[in-house]
Amino acid sequence: MVRLMTGDSNASSARPTQAVILAGGQGSRLRPYTDDRPKPLVEIPGTGTPIIGHQLGWLAAEGVTDAVISCGHLAEVLQEWLTSTADRLPCRVTTVTEDEPLGRGGGLKHAAAYLPRPDEPWYATNGDIWTRFSLREMADFHHERGAEATLSLARPRIPWGVVETNEYGHVVDFIEAPPSPYLINAGVYVFSANFAAMLPTRGDHERTTFPRLARKRRLAGYPLPQGAYWRAIDTEKDLTEAARELAAHQS
Repeated sequence: MVRLMTGDSNASSARPTQAVILAGGQGSRLRPYTDDRPKPLVEIPGTGTPIIGHQLGWLAAEGVTDAVISCGHLAEVLQEWLTSTADRLPCRVTTVTEDEPLGRGGGLKHAAAYLPRPDEPWYATNGDIWTRFSLREMADFHHERGAEATLSLARPRIPWGVVETNEYGHVVDFIEAPPSPYLINAGVYVFSANFAAMLPTRGDHERTTFPRLARKRRLAGYPLPQGAYWRAIDTEKDLTEAARELAAHQS
């Protein structure tokens, strides 16, 4: 484990100030970028900042003071970058690694053990997500519903153009990359203080813990608000499009 230090209402008191970032994936679809670095260290072209740098900045802006980063593939490279930028990090950072593969749920439970305030709620995010929306509003949504866990839900764009027809089978329109009609798990979460104890020591929480909570109506889904930016960085095309979208936003 490496530890790096840098210099009202019930709802607001329930807003987390600590988070886990899951940064242990192989990133095989982003090769050759991930041949010498983990996926969270891949830079968004034109920004000079890797994905995890954007994430830490966003979390800190949303009130997070402490982040635990769960490392895996090329963990030492990520730890070296965090050490070299320690004086510029916007929050306190702890890194942990798994001695053996624990699965997504087990890895989340392992990382949560290093949160500085185990009796308080916490955020979690996948290490390959680049997004901007109000985590404070998501935390209020979670608190109002008395949930143990809340998932962010996105409606990504379909990567193909679609064809619209009328009731007679005539083509009436072509629509390029429309939003999907389905909501997906966007990879950002709010968890109660008790949630870590519900996680498996080994295995996948999305096949165990989440279904149990859903049956009890203790699992909530927070649709990202209209206009919120969200993109999972899985391929080189995602990097290119993220850079283009950022440039368009800045202009």
